[in-house]
Amino acid sequence: MTKKIVCVVGTRPEAIKMAPVIRAIQEAPDMECVVLATAQHRQMLDQVLQVFGITPDIDLDIMHPNQTLTGLTGRLLLKLEDALSGLNADALLAQGDTTSVLASALAAFYMDIPVGHIEAGLRTGNIRNPFPEEMNRVVTSQLTRWHFAPTEFAADKLRAENYAEESIIVTGNTVIDALHHVSAQQPELGIDLPADRRLLLVTLHRRENFGEPLRRIIDGLEQVLERHPDTQLLLPVHHNPNVRQVIQDRFGGRERVTLCDPLEYTAFVAAMNRATLILSDSGGVQEEAPALGKPVLVLRETTERPEAVVAGATRLVGTQTGQIVAAADELLTDADAYAAMARIGSPYGDGKAAGRIVERLRRDLA
Repeated sequence: MTKKIVCVVGTRPEAIKMAPVIRAIQEAPDMECVVLATAQHRQMLDQVLQVFGITPDIDLDIMHPNQTLTGLTGRLLLKLEDALSGLNADALLAQGDTTSVLASALAAFYMDIPVGHIEAGLRTGNIRNPFPEEMNRVVTSQLTRWHFAPTEFAADKLRAENYAEESIIVTGNTVIDALHHVSAQQPELGIDLPADRRLLLVTLHRRENFGEPLRRIIDGLEQVLERHPDTQLLLPVHHNPNVRQVIQDRFGGRERVTLCDPLEYTAFVAAMNRATLILSDSGGVQEEAPALGKPVLVLRETTERPEAVVAGATRLVGTQTGQIVAAADELLTDADAYAAMARIGSPYGDGKAAGRIVERLRRDLA
């Protein structure tokens, strides 16, 4: 009997990491995939779905301008109840730590649909950092039947919280599956950048960095540019006005700074390939860049992805201006230090995570 699997996507990172799973389920003869888009981030989600050739079967179109977390969560629960009613789903899969993930897991729990959490077990240990993602992860775990952990480190976090060993499955991270798929197409950046300058690729969007931390980060980036005149900064600017306005005010029209709208995923992979150094507060970039041999300075005070930090492929530098400048200086001037980070590679899997997820669902739903 064909098993109906609902796959939830709400934001760009979710879509990137869910795309290999959706494709694997669609190719499985004994499964039916129902793609449910919450569209928590409308424009950026649609870009990724188009890249991977995915069309939602259900689109909640939930995004409102200046939406609050409370309002978003409430609207999601009501719309998810309507969408899931009558589907007779055998399982629901959600990835990561967004409000869409929390709400879909809770709605599925209320409707007695077993939940599979992809990228389970990530923890900082601080319920308010990152906010609200850490809380979303912790609560979602309580509602989950299958914890698809990307690494043994993440699995150990779940074991420490007393989740049953049978429910924890180490798969690798599906972002490596997606990265392999896109890299094989040799994507182009589509932005004209000086060939004789070393590229600094920067992404900034974390809620906990809004305000003073973001200003300190930008101070650091300005100093790095001044100290290294052979560098060019590329900064795809997030649509959130808390980020966008600050960056435009400080970097708009500045020499050796290229600001652009958020890149489509294929172009972003090309940008990572082109970059000398990546500075980012993104979670996904911490996973993707090491697989491409690119050092990452993580612009956050904590990370739920310590595997790359421990391996030496990324470095947690925080949001203090001096620490950012010092770390960038070292990697831009010390070839040995740079090479030591670049050659580590990715601790996040072999690009076959989606197949492992499908096989476990097939076994348990038989």
